[in-house]
Amino acid sequence: MKLDFYKPEKIVTGPAYSMWFKAVATLVCTALAIYGAGIATRFPLLQYGFGIKAVLFCAATMLIVSYYWFLRSTTMVDDKGITQTWLYNKHVEWRDMRGAKMIGIPYAGWLFPPRLVVRTGNSFTTFNGGSQAVLIEFAKISLAFQMKR
Repeated sequence: MKLDFYKPEKIVTGPAYSMWFKAVATLVCTALAIYGAGIATRFPLLQYGFGIKAVLFCAATMLIVSYYWFLRSTTMVDDKGITQTWLYNKHVEWRDMRGAKMIGIPYAGWLFPPRLVVRTGNSFTTFNGGSQAVLIEFAKISLAFQMKR
């Protein structure tokens, strides 16, 4: 199936997460780091086995990597498709899309803006939009697929 009825007017790029979400992520990551430092100073972690040390190291690494990508991730809508950068990049080409719909969390839109869920064959891919320009483009994409039915 080829998508000929929708192409973006221009390339739209913006952050994948809103400033509110980034602020909450900063608070949560800071609180977890402080809590982890408190645990590390109260317990003799060096006396525990290799497995415990490896789990704690991996947890700290995942916290740092996730936080970095929450701050840096971007979403781009262009003539090829939709791309979101993260630890691994998500990309869906227009020709692979079978449907698109915006979903949101009721009463929490200020923190978690609506996301675009794209159906490709038998899988779903979710894209985040943290700027108004990206969310408007998401709405246009969703409307185009709703009108297609």
